[in-house]
This record gives sequence, C-alpha cells and structure tokens, in this order.
Amino acid sequence: MKKRLLIYAIIAFMTVFVYYKNKSAKDVSFYVGVTAGPHAEIMAKVKEIADKEGLPLTVVEFNDFILPNQALDQGELTANSYQHQTFLDEQVKNRGLKIVSVGKTIILPLGAYSKKIKSSDELAKGDLVAIPNDPTNGGRALLLMDRQHIIELKKGVTNPSLMDITSNPKKLKIIEVEAPQLPRTLDDAVMCIINTDWVLLAGIDPHSALFKEDSNSPYANVLVIREADKESPRVQKLLSIYHSDAIKEFINKTFKGAVVPAW
Repeated sequence: MKKRLLIYAIIAFMTVFVYYKNKSAKDVSFYVGVTAGPHAEIMAKVKEIADKEGLPLTVVEFNDFILPNQALDQGELTANSYQHQTFLDEQVKNRGLKIVSVGKTIILPLGAYSKKIKSSDELAKGDLVAIPNDPTNGGRALLLMDRQHIIELKKGVTNPSLMDITSNPKKLKIIEVEAPQLPRTLDDAVMCIINTDWVLLAGIDPHSALFKEDSNSPYANVLVIREADKESPRVQKLLSIYHSDAIKEFINKTFKGAVVPAW
C-alpha cells in the first residue's frame, strides 16, 4: 500500500511540475485542477466552450485529493474542481488554506459495491467491508451505512469516524482504504463503499450499486478558487460556462444519471 501511495504522489508531483515548468509570467491561461474521471471529462467540455469565448483554459489532471488544493493555495492553479464542500472545509481548517468555493458543480453519489453479494441483506457475521480512509468520505460512508440500518452511529454526529459506531449487529470488520484502491479491494472485501469517480475509472457500472446516495446528497462538488480571486470576472465567466445548458446536457448524456448536475 505504501508503495502505491508513493507512486500516486510521484505522478501527481510530475503533473504539477510539467505544467508549472511550461507556465510563463505572461501566460494568460486559466489553470484548472481536476481529478481523473468525470471531473476531467466535464472540464474538457467546459474548456471547449471557454476557449471559444476568450477564456483559454489549461486543465491539469491529478491522481490525488490533497495536491490540487495545495497548488491552488500557492497560486499554481487558478481554480480546481474535484471536491465537495465538507472535504474543502476540512482541508481549509487543518491546512490553513486561503481558498473558497464559488459554486456547485456535480454530485457523485457514494455507493456500495460487491462481487460477492447482490444485496446488503446478504452481509454475514464478520464480513469485511471497506470504506474510504479520508475523514470526510469515510464519515460519509458510515452515514450511508447508518441510513441503511447496517450499523448505528452516535446521534447528532455529522462527520463520524469508526469510533462513533454504537451498534454493529453483524460484527462487520470495517477497514479504511485509500479511495483509488477501493475498486481493487472488491476482490477481497465483501462490500466496498466507493466514490463514483473511482467507480467509473475502474469500469464498474455505477447502476450496479447495492445502495447509494440519492440526488439530495449534501455532498455536492464545488468549484474552488483563492479567496483573493472571489471578484474576478474570469472566475465568474468560468462558473457561468460550467452552469450552462450545454454542460448540463453533456453531463446527463455522458453519464446517464451516474453523475448529477448540482445546480
């Protein structure tokens, strides 16, 4: 696992290095960080429109959840589009970042997947269940399991951890795994709770989920910028293009309900 994490870090670092090396002081391009999968596909479509409308975009793809915020905070990106508000709030609080969201983008419903069972009712005593290991998506997974009455959590906890489980009737072994590795963990675990972006990248049908969040999920993804750029006309233009009917149509046609516009 540590070796895999090192590989992801190296890939993400090299991505940042390459675009930064080619960025000149006179560069007027708008650098937008995204993660691989739906965010990258949608932003590529946004770029097509933005380029024609005089807002040249450079889309920088990451395979990491931390580096895009750090690159934005340090001024190497103009914006990023890959995270929900809860994750952003946690990053700002813990890392002292001066970045803010300016609008919603899409909802990527978190879902439970399995190669071994067809329904969560088939979970047996002691079965292995894997969830994301970052605090926000891990908590999100636990809340989803609580709503399915698989476990029970302390009342009123909005971002729970494994320590907040008060009842686990089937004594499930719940482990935390790096989000990109969860699709591979399906070979070992009985059930994995996985973000839709990693589901799509792994070639898994998102409609095969045993259960998942609905369109009312509070985990809408957001477009994020530096605090200093809140009044930037270029930021407002980018958001306007993202919220256009053309992009909404592209999302609905491309992802067929697996990814939902959040505006």
